Formats: sequence, C-alpha cells, structure tokens
Amino acid sequence: MPFVALALAMAALPAVAQKPSGSLGNLPPAAQPPPPPRAAPQLALPRDKPPPLGRQQASPPPTGRAPGPMAALPRDKPPPLGAAMPRVPGGPAPDRQPPRDVSSGTGFVVAPRQIMTNHHVAEGCTAMIARTSSGAQIPATVIAVDAQRDLALLRTEADAGPVLPFRRTAAVRRGENVVTYGFPLAGLLSSGPTLTTGDVSALAGLGDNPRQIQISAPVQQGNSGGPLLDLHGHVVGVIVSKLNAQRIAQATGDIPQNVNFAVKHTEAVDFMREHGVQPQLEDPTGPLRTAAEIGEVANASTVFLRCLR
Repeated sequence: MPFVALALAMAALPAVAQKPSGSLGNLPPAAQPPPPPRAAPQLALPRDKPPPLGRQQASPPPTGRAPGPMAALPRDKPPPLGAAMPRVPGGPAPDRQPPRDVSSGTGFVVAPRQIMTNHHVAEGCTAMIARTSSGAQIPATVIAVDAQRDLALLRTEADAGPVLPFRRTAAVRRGENVVTYGFPLAGLLSSGPTLTTGDVSALAGLGDNPRQIQISAPVQQGNSGGPLLDLHGHVVGVIVSKLNAQRIAQATGDIPQNVNFAVKHTEAVDFMREHGVQPQLEDPTGPLRTAAEIGEVANASTVFLRCLR
C-alpha cells in the first residue's frame, strides 16, 4: 500500500534535530547561570588569651622595617606628698622645709628681755618662740646654758612681761607652801597656764643633789623651766623634773606619789650673775598671799616656750 510504504521510507531516514516552528525558533539558547563566587579564604582565629591588663603587649610580627626605639618607662616610685623633690643638675635649689615644733616648755622673765628656763628645754633647738600672757609670739635666742644646773637664759626680741623677783634669803624650810605655774602637757590639757600647790618636802634632790629641792606640788611634762614661788610671790626654784613613778614601781613594787624636783633659787641667781645678768631680789616681808593671788602675779611673767628644729 502506498501509505504504508511512505511511512516505512520516513522511518528509514536518519534522525535530524528539530527546531520549534514559528518566531520562537529564532531566540538564542538560554544563558547558563554564572558559577557561584569562590569563597574567600578564612583567617585563622587567634587561640592565645589576651595578656592581662597592665602587662606589656607582645610585639607585632616584623613588617620588613625595623621598629623605632621605644622610650623606657620610669621604674621609680613618685616621691610621697610633702617630700622634697630632688635637685635637678644645673637647676635651682629646692626650697628648704620650715622648722617645726618638736617640744615645748615653760619660762619666766628674770630681767628685761631675759627669760630663764631649763637647759633640756632649749637643747638642740634651731629657733625658739615665747608666747606671752597677752598672746604675743616673740622670737627668743639662747644666750647661756648650764648643763650641770640644767638652766638656760634666753634673750627675746621684745618685752615679754614684768620681771619676777627672787627671794633674797637662801633659807627654804621643809613644809613651806609653794606654788608652781606653767604649761604642762601642751596640746592635751588647757592651752593656758596651770597652777598647782604643794610643800617643800626635802632640801636636796634625787641622790642628795645639793642643787635641787624636792616638792610635793604636782608637775608634768611641759612644766620644765617654770617658776616655783613662795606665798610672797618670790621665786624659790625652777621646776626641773619628776620621779619616774613607773620605773620605781618596777624596782620596788610601790608607786611613789608627788615626788618632784626644782633647781634651788640660789643656783639660778648664781647662774645669772655668772653671765652678766643682774637678778631682782626681794625680802619676804608682808602678809602671805593666797595661791590664787600668787597665780595672778606669775601669769604676766610666765611664758610658753616652743622649740623648733
């Protein structure tokens, strides 16, 4: 049959690629999608711990260029506040620290612009200041000392008060009433003067010291150099020391009470004369005064002494 023969002839032809009919057959083939971008290589994360705060960081890896010199950090501690700075070579000298109070004591006027106190009160002082009963601060200079008697004379740059007279007669009796006037324990007790009363207990000092007398009137540190007065208002001694009660208690098991000492007024008068200072002497005449009246006499002539170093 002719139809069957035509079909067989077409089947025997080789296969040919076919394009779709119509205008769509002229389009170019679909573009292939671009290849996915290549992932950048990942940097390795550091595995070391960061250095602790305050420690110097490690140096970075070399970059082909030598690093510049690094200034060395100071290793010395800064000077404490208030300390003097070291002098720079070729620079100005640092300011000197002003002298400061290191101790205090008592003194009293024995002649115009002349004050008596103890040697141990004035010893080692680079400067001394006398505060009068009116509150005036007067510079004082040591002009004479006697370490054996434990006495010193000071000269003031201005009038420090009226002169306290010494008793003319040498006799001082056991049991005689006496008054002390001074500035004990400055900074702890009253800033003003303190008055105490007592008696003459013995006519010699510790170890039979003939230059001193023993008294029962209470005294403390800071009383040193103050006047010991009778009830006429005359100086009969210069307060010098007290018995170390703690040491005596350790040695004997007993606590001594009111065992204090003063340099005799005769020793003070001789000391003044040896250094060209004329003391004012008076006889003990007239009625006895009260301790309060003696304090009023002593107040104007007794000064608070500051030792500066």
